[in-house]
Amino acid sequence: MDRILVTGASGFVAKHVIGELLRAGYGVRGTVRGQGKVPGVWAAVAALAPGFEGQLELVEADLLDDRGWAEAMDGISAVMHVAATIVAVEPKDPDLVVRPAVDGTERVLRFARAAGIERVVMTSSIATVGYGLGHERGVRRYSETDFTNLEGMRRSWAYCIGKTRAERAAWDFAKANGMALTTIHPGAILGPATDPETSISLGLVTGLLDGSTPAMARIGFAISDVRDVAAMHVAALRTPESAGQRYLCTGPYMTFGQVADVLRAAYPDHAVTTKVVPDWIIRIISMLGGPTRQIINDVGNEKHFDGSKGEALLGRPYRSNREAILSAAESGIRFGLVKPKAK
Repeated sequence: MDRILVTGASGFVAKHVIGELLRAGYGVRGTVRGQGKVPGVWAAVAALAPGFEGQLELVEADLLDDRGWAEAMDGISAVMHVAATIVAVEPKDPDLVVRPAVDGTERVLRFARAAGIERVVMTSSIATVGYGLGHERGVRRYSETDFTNLEGMRRSWAYCIGKTRAERAAWDFAKANGMALTTIHPGAILGPATDPETSISLGLVTGLLDGSTPAMARIGFAISDVRDVAAMHVAALRTPESAGQRYLCTGPYMTFGQVADVLRAAYPDHAVTTKVVPDWIIRIISMLGGPTRQIINDVGNEKHFDGSKGEALLGRPYRSNREAILSAAESGIRFGLVKPKAK
């Protein structure tokens, strides 16, 4: 049995990746930073791959520390580098996000190479594809051939910087060391959660559903169902021709308002957000260093991402945006992440 290492095993995407691997017959070793997140991983396995618990092993390893990585790589056939640091508010110190992304990726690849591992599938993002390329107004379509230009961005964004620099470093390392690398690029990741430890993206849905997000920016995003993202990681692993390739895992573009409309139709008794923030207010808040720094680069334009290449790798159509949104909402309600509905 091939054993696959999955980094950041307690993450939303990683839990689904582990489930996909176990159901496909692989053994899995997952890394966690500490024991606090371990129960959530086992809960995910019980939900996603019941009966396969014996094929999962969890070990401790930190992206910013060499300790544990040599042992984690021992006996491993391939690595799925999924771990990432994601924050809801732009940090004052970008290195809180950038260092784990860049140094962590370099550390994982370095220890993989030392262990003789040649195959790596890495979770990247549309953040490494559609930014800093001179698109400030109107509609533009992006594909895997586009690569974010950090020097061209209107405002810095730690997550985008970290992901872009990490992917660049990964491709440089792979080329220099003969490593077979594939990168997967999701957008806003929605879909069902297996436990209350979900993701920043699910907060987009739960915040609209219970009105705790008081107003919506006039922007949109490509939506990715976490089940499609996980399945694409395994499809890449099982497809030798995917080595050296980037794959967008992205559904159609939707605005915050359209997401709210889907939720309002499905949950008419909930206080779904209705107010919209004008663009000029978003820009002012951004200049003052507020939380809108994470979305300012999307104000005034539409970024559409062509996920057809990824869909071909997956071998089936993506789940619909509506299914991704409503399954995220159902998870939020089930795990108590949504305030009680309006009376």
